[in-house]
Amino acid sequence: MENILILDFGSQTTQLIGRRIRDLGVYTEIIPGDTLLTDTLLAGVRGIILSGSPESVYIPEATVPDPQIYTCGIPLLGICYGLQRMTADLGGLVEALPRREYGGVEVQVRLPGAGESLTDQAWRFFAGFDCAIPLARLIAERPGPSSIPSTLTFTAWMSHGDTLTRFAPGFREYGKSRTGFPAVVIHQGEEPQPWFGLQFHPEVSHCERGQEILAAFVFGVCACEVSWTMEHYLEQLNQTLAEQIGTSPVLLLISGGVDSAVAGALLLKSLDPEQVHLMYMDTGLMRKDETKTVQAALEGLGARHLHIVHGETAFLSALKGVEDPEGKRKIIGDIFIRLQEQEVARLGLPDTYFLVQGTLYTDLIESGKGVGKKAHLIKSHHNVGSPLVKAKREAGRIIEPLDKLYKDEVRRLGRLLALDEELVCRHPFPGPGLAVRILGEVTPEKCDILREADALYIAELKKRRSPGGKRLYDEIWQAFTVLLPIRSVGVAGDVRKYGWVLSLRAVVSTDGMTADVYPFPMKDLLEISTLITNTVKDIGRVTYDVSSKPPATIEWE
Repeated sequence: MENILILDFGSQTTQLIGRRIRDLGVYTEIIPGDTLLTDTLLAGVRGIILSGSPESVYIPEATVPDPQIYTCGIPLLGICYGLQRMTADLGGLVEALPRREYGGVEVQVRLPGAGESLTDQAWRFFAGFDCAIPLARLIAERPGPSSIPSTLTFTAWMSHGDTLTRFAPGFREYGKSRTGFPAVVIHQGEEPQPWFGLQFHPEVSHCERGQEILAAFVFGVCACEVSWTMEHYLEQLNQTLAEQIGTSPVLLLISGGVDSAVAGALLLKSLDPEQVHLMYMDTGLMRKDETKTVQAALEGLGARHLHIVHGETAFLSALKGVEDPEGKRKIIGDIFIRLQEQEVARLGLPDTYFLVQGTLYTDLIESGKGVGKKAHLIKSHHNVGSPLVKAKREAGRIIEPLDKLYKDEVRRLGRLLALDEELVCRHPFPGPGLAVRILGEVTPEKCDILREADALYIAELKKRRSPGGKRLYDEIWQAFTVLLPIRSVGVAGDVRKYGWVLSLRAVVSTDGMTADVYPFPMKDLLEISTLITNTVKDIGRVTYDVSSKPPATIEWE
């Protein structure tokens, strides 16, 4: 199958590049940036993308691609570090910026002047910047950018501290940021090569024309055909799971969220239900009535082996006095696996069983587990970074069938598996549960307070409608409440009292890698705040978190 190959140099958005191209209907494969490019690996490859990276090309330990990338004749697109890597490898110079370019930055693109010519591939690449050409037409017709004016501007998304101070031979600048640094670079030497570079991230949803620019490279430059769908991905997953697992028992740790529910439905569809064991652990850190909801949902999936474990005492006892977020996550992860091992022993499953988790790519990325070795740790996930999980991973006994997908892709997969829409659309919930939504020490009393407040908040979002008639809950990517480790003075009747401070969080996103604050109608925000303070007696004050991602994360811890 023809595909686009992506070299991963450790960017937080490498998988997002692949996901955007999959959305266009073209298969992608992601490999470490320094992988040897054999003829077998390059078979069917129509284009190669060099990803971004948290590193700089001029440091000794910077990852360098196989030099064959520049002699194989396959079109190249360098994104951020990828462009800088191409520049450094081919004789240019990259140096640190006096001031980092970050976030939305205006870029101006120019067309060639009189006497300057472009290859057909370069013209087709420019079609992605043409606001007069919609994405559907780019995919179907692959037009040249005849309608582009001599210059145009758009808002790109940047995240870099280096810039090109000398172009490699044959490269020319066709776009620059408002601060005057190169943003679009194309090879147009005496023997033009199909090499393109962007000093911004078209894969990020905040980048204007980002998907169109990628489509121009994939369809216009690389001449790919639309040939890949989620249905095809599901077929591959079914085949892979059947081959990998065979007749061995499998145990899936179910949280009740979308990811583990989809993983469960996938196992039950791909394997004999008799070999599938679903284990749900009530940690005491769950949402209100979570255990009842989860049990009903799993029974509805047709599960024949459902194991409910009550571990509230073990988790809450171990968390006593612990305030550090990473400490909480590691404690929860270790107890989770320890109790799971005890329960497995009690169930009598053989040593050959496989442990399956609903880990998503964003979990791996934030835990520093990209395709290569250069991703940076943002936060530990209990199903990724704990010592016991690492040991099982090294033993080859963990399967994560969703680890190449983002949340909205998992929802699409869930619909293909005929899961209930209310479950498919459920907002994300962190593996460590309320422990990372209670800042500071976790206690049973705080869990009860937060559970009640959160249940009220979510119920109101499901009741209330936007001006367009849609439920607020469905307009929001993720909404939840956070209990702060401070009390604030208030008045209840004529009595002075101190109550806990609660923060409401609501963001909109498409993939969880970036997120904007949901612009609540003030009437709804005020009424929800009043309802919470009037109903949950220990809450004295409610705030609304207005931080986007980046620089903040969606969760507080």
